[in-house]
Amino acid sequence: MNVSRRIAIAGAVAASSVLMLAGPALAHVSVQPEGAAAKGGYAVVNFKVPNERDDAQTVKLEVNFPADHPLASVQPQALAGWTIEVTKSKLDKPLTMHGKQINEAVTKVTWSGGKIESGYFQKFPLSIGALPTDTDKLVFKAVQTYSSGETVRWIEEQKQGAEEPANPAPVLTLSAASADHHGGAAPASDDKKDDMAGHDDKKTEASSDSKDTDNTARVLGVVGIVVGVAGVAFGVLAGRRRAA
Repeated sequence: MNVSRRIAIAGAVAASSVLMLAGPALAHVSVQPEGAAAKGGYAVVNFKVPNERDDAQTVKLEVNFPADHPLASVQPQALAGWTIEVTKSKLDKPLTMHGKQINEAVTKVTWSGGKIESGYFQKFPLSIGALPTDTDKLVFKAVQTYSSGETVRWIEEQKQGAEEPANPAPVLTLSAASADHHGGAAPASDDKKDDMAGHDDKKTEASSDSKDTDNTARVLGVVGIVVGVAGVAFGVLAGRRRAA
């Protein structure tokens, strides 16, 4: 066996090993925010569900919400082909939201009736809030059901220093609280507003000057054309007089 063939075989084996190791990690049910999920604010999150079976379709997804950090507001986005059921439960300790006392919170959201074919994935979006301020993450436990009747429980929590579990639960990482608790940019200060206003005034003045310059140039151009035509006419008349 020559050296080049050995290298090719070794490369193929290494690539296969990488795919075998990466495959399960990429196939997990996961949750990711659209933008930032800031503490104390609201966020739109997507639960990404891949179909891992070649002979069955994913027909149902259940997402259980953390009981230790209840969320008062959970709004699903309509998803074509899927029926959405939002389950609420009474809280042992009421929450205060926008000055109002909340006695119940969403504990589970279920999507059913649709299909995720083999080799495809589906995103299930939710708007959630207000996000807690006393933790860096939220752990959601999910159950994926296939058309064959098989269920996969994505409920195992990652332990520090341990290897990733076989069926890890989706984890939403929370970022630092924003100034307005909504994940948006803070309003501009008065000084910045003045600077912006001055900048806009300069732009207006520059635009006005530019328009004046354009108008002047157009007028001069028209005058030049008129003078030129008059000169040609005068020359023609003078020539005729000389000929006469």
